[in-house]
Amino acid sequence: MKVLFVDTNHPHLIEGLRALDLQCDEDYTSSKAEIENKISDYQGLVIRSRFSIDKAFLDRATDLKFIGRVGAGLENIDIDYAEQKGIRLIAAPEGNRNAVGEHALGMILAMFNKLKQADNEIRNGLWRREENRGLELEGKTVGIIGYGNMGKAFAKKLRGFDCEVLCHDIKEGVGDENAQQVPLETLFDKAEVLSLHTPQTPLTVGMVNTAFINCFKHPFYLVNTARGSAVATSDLMKAIESGKILGACLDVLEYEKTSFEDFFADDKLPEGFQKLIKSEKVLLSPHVAGWTLESKYKLADTIVQKVRLFLEE
Repeated sequence: MKVLFVDTNHPHLIEGLRALDLQCDEDYTSSKAEIENKISDYQGLVIRSRFSIDKAFLDRATDLKFIGRVGAGLENIDIDYAEQKGIRLIAAPEGNRNAVGEHALGMILAMFNKLKQADNEIRNGLWRREENRGLELEGKTVGIIGYGNMGKAFAKKLRGFDCEVLCHDIKEGVGDENAQQVPLETLFDKAEVLSLHTPQTPLTVGMVNTAFINCFKHPFYLVNTARGSAVATSDLMKAIESGKILGACLDVLEYEKTSFEDFFADDKLPEGFQKLIKSEKVLLSPHVAGWTLESKYKLADTIVQKVRLFLEE
């Protein structure tokens, strides 16, 4: 079986698949059209986010048996069409869930304790203690939307902070010892911190908009380490300006290219982004919540183990 790698990954991934007697070829520079011209020669494809796998691509992949996506989401793949063709889709949310949980926790703690502001002030010769008085997580109610691998990892990190953790998910019965599953209305009523851990689907694109934000009883803090498309930036900024949202920790932005490898879809800075970067109530990172040295290996190993199980079926 021949496998084509179109994105760079941890060396363990190629080494692991070769140990399963698979021929692994690498092509990290050819265009999507050039890859399409030779994909019929391969039974496996390993991709991160370089380009989308659409119907046209899948029609050229006449002998493809599996696609390994080195990450959590599969939104860049036409899932239904791939499954119609009998192609196994293999993702690796187990590989970076711990990293995402730690990053989400780190962002909210940094915001509560004004670490970015304090660091910048000291570097500029300012020693302002009262202005940098922080908040504690203890006693707060944290709401999590999306309680799969990532949401569960974040909830696990909250153990020991003595805060109430609520989760909401479209699937029933996903709550556990770390979070109580509740209807969305309960989360609206009680949450003081909201953390998003949802995949990109038609239900989640633009989910956090003005109507959604106004459903919350209390002003709240927003954390998004999931997908930028879930948050309408212009509506977020209006809510920050009005005080309905007290602060936003964003690892992802709606302006990202679908590949996640670059920033904007064009060279223009959208108006919403310009407001975002000027706000002292926003903390940003460049889509790196699941991007640790440890997760790079764990993502690779997860794909190796799942491919091994697939071959043994």
